[in-house]
Amino acid sequence: MSDSQKFYDDLETRTPEQRAKDQIAALQEQIAYAKANSDYFGELLKDVDPASIDSMEALASLPVTRKSDLIGHQGKNPPLGGLNAQPVGEVANVFMSPGPIFEPGQDIKDYFRMGRAMWAAGFRPGDLVYNTFSYHMTPAGHMMESGARAVGCPVFPAGIGNTEMQLQAISTLKPRAYVGTPSFLKILLEKGTEAGMDMSSIKVASVGGEALPPSLRQALKDMGVETVIQSYGTADLGLIAYETEAMEGMSIDEGVIVEIVRPGTGDPVAPGEVGEVVVTSFNKTYPLVRFGTGDMSAFLEGGSACGRTGPRIKGWMGRADQTAKVKGMFVHPGQVVDVQKAHEEIKKIRLVVTSDNNMDVMTVQCEVAGGDDALKDEVGKSVQAKCKLRGNVEFVEVGSLANDGKVIDDQRTYE
Repeated sequence: MSDSQKFYDDLETRTPEQRAKDQIAALQEQIAYAKANSDYFGELLKDVDPASIDSMEALASLPVTRKSDLIGHQGKNPPLGGLNAQPVGEVANVFMSPGPIFEPGQDIKDYFRMGRAMWAAGFRPGDLVYNTFSYHMTPAGHMMESGARAVGCPVFPAGIGNTEMQLQAISTLKPRAYVGTPSFLKILLEKGTEAGMDMSSIKVASVGGEALPPSLRQALKDMGVETVIQSYGTADLGLIAYETEAMEGMSIDEGVIVEIVRPGTGDPVAPGEVGEVVVTSFNKTYPLVRFGTGDMSAFLEGGSACGRTGPRIKGWMGRADQTAKVKGMFVHPGQVVDVQKAHEEIKKIRLVVTSDNNMDVMTVQCEVAGGDDALKDEVGKSVQAKCKLRGNVEFVEVGSLANDGKVIDDQRTYE
């Protein structure tokens, strides 16, 4: 494969010096733009001279805006907390993620910048992309569609659910490329094989929304998917980083600046140390400056063996807070507490997240005195309503849950 085919664009092979120069110039422009056009950043950065932010050290002096604070900001100034730099009436979409947290979408080519990750996964112009991320309320489906269209790929908007109909669609349309969670791809391939349907057309997959342990990646390859590449992004920021064929951590997207800071602070950690991922985006609709994702990662040394010269991170390494991503959806401690508030019988509550054969399992443990099946059913309905996911409900003795302050206990390991 020639370099013109291997890389998405020339930005991926800039010298580190040129990248730093270009990004500092873009950063200064973005800070000036955010100050002038966003109510929130206009106030937050009112005393900042954009020209003075001329290095990563200077960027580190600015305050961090954390994703965990968005619910409060948006509650005070709906729907976007004043972080937007374009009026809501001029955006193409407003999405809702669990929390609830609202995000804008815009009718701009590859607004979420996912095309770069898909190219690295082997998507090429003309490939039919089978998109199983949700198009309902959340931006995931739209994020992936815009990326695929930027590459030049037609998209089948499969969304989630209706597994039997999806098997029929795959066997008939024979898509080469898949986007969605890796666990759902495994389900589709297994059920298709069981039903005697041809799933062999899917050769490349750009996956996200959940962990991809080596055992799951290998299982997908054993079922005929030649390339399984994961990306890391958020609804607020779009693409942050993505794997390449080198399989050495994740290359940071060219459209963002990433810092790794000590959780709860804005202070950068030492090279290689694990900390919170803080991102500055060059998006003009939603100009997030030092946005704390709540995700943990660490920088890797040097450029990638694939030839991309940008910085890399190890990938997603858990949460800085108790928020957990389950089946591709964030679940916040406040949502779990809302379940408890809906039932006076629950004295204490804890959400336990585990993994069974690479599938996320959510169990809600409730301290209840003498609860019955009817109450358990009602609690289950509350879990689905508040957390937007189904979960097992388990009643335990009053006083049996540990007194450690945990509302969400993520027990998954990614070996």
